[in-house]
Amino acid sequence: MDQKTTNTTPGTAVGKPSVREAAAEAPAAAARLIVSSSPHFMADESIPKIMHTVVAALMPAAAASIYFFGWRALLLIVFCIASCLATEYAFQRIRRQPVKIHDGSAVITGMLLAMTLPAGFPLFGAFLGSFFAIGVGKQLFGGLGYNIFNPALLGRAFLMATYPVLTTTWVEPRTVEKAVDAVTAATPIGLWKFEGNMDFNLLDMFLGNTAGSLGETSALAIIIGGLYLRYKGYINWKLPLGYLGTIAAVSAVFWLVNPARYPDPLFHLFAGGAMLGAWFMVTDMVTSPTTSLGQWIFVIAAGVMAVVIRIFGGLPEGVMYSILFMNAFVPLLNKHTRPRVFGMVKSGKG
Repeated sequence: MDQKTTNTTPGTAVGKPSVREAAAEAPAAAARLIVSSSPHFMADESIPKIMHTVVAALMPAAAASIYFFGWRALLLIVFCIASCLATEYAFQRIRRQPVKIHDGSAVITGMLLAMTLPAGFPLFGAFLGSFFAIGVGKQLFGGLGYNIFNPALLGRAFLMATYPVLTTTWVEPRTVEKAVDAVTAATPIGLWKFEGNMDFNLLDMFLGNTAGSLGETSALAIIIGGLYLRYKGYINWKLPLGYLGTIAAVSAVFWLVNPARYPDPLFHLFAGGAMLGAWFMVTDMVTSPTTSLGQWIFVIAAGVMAVVIRIFGGLPEGVMYSILFMNAFVPLLNKHTRPRVFGMVKSGKG
């Protein structure tokens, strides 16, 4: 190995670096000697960046809801976001934790909760749902990353149990001819479920020109946002494809058996909260499985349950309960579907 020669100062040996030079080179040498586990690369990602990207992906659906339902939809979205931010701030201060409401997670919860509510839902109920979503669905479990259930869906389930009439009182979009504000209407899935009405327009359901929650109307706007998240690499394609594919496959069986009674698969995909649940609820990084096999089990079981509730249950919609139910099994799925460690050999004992 070649010996390093440097300029020396009086009192130093020839061919050896001075103390000052050695001290200057020490940090660089130490950095080169650090050994760490893989991966050995840095990713330009952070929680705020991911959350803000999800907020941007929700913008097409939010804009569509404002277009179809007017200023009341905007007010409901802003109020839910503000309520979620205030609740998270209060809980973080009470728990003496760093205030991190700027990371965007509470904003997403507020937007998603608003997307599950009808445009005419009262603001006091929106505040209670937001408080429950953040306080119980998120902070009670320890905060971001520790919650078992999707906070927005948990808030929606709380409102469904507390105010069942208010959460199922819909208004017609402004774009519907002869529609008047505050006139109640039935959603396409409600008309089929309780009245047997099979006269629906798939194009209106795809574009959003139907009654329903803010996020149940325009499937097109939700798909645009979902594809943007997929383009950014923030969601796994298995989750939305598996969930929607299962809903389509199971509903197709009933449709083929009795098309006069059961609607076709496209109706189940465009009606209710199937699109919103598939692209923004099932794909939640915290409450969805991390293993490939676990993800397939998660979405297939949830998709089957959603269709079963729609067809045989007492409620018209099964998306919310199917996702919440499977959220409870995510820890078990992650535990029992872990792939075998490379090189590991099964023991013959036991």
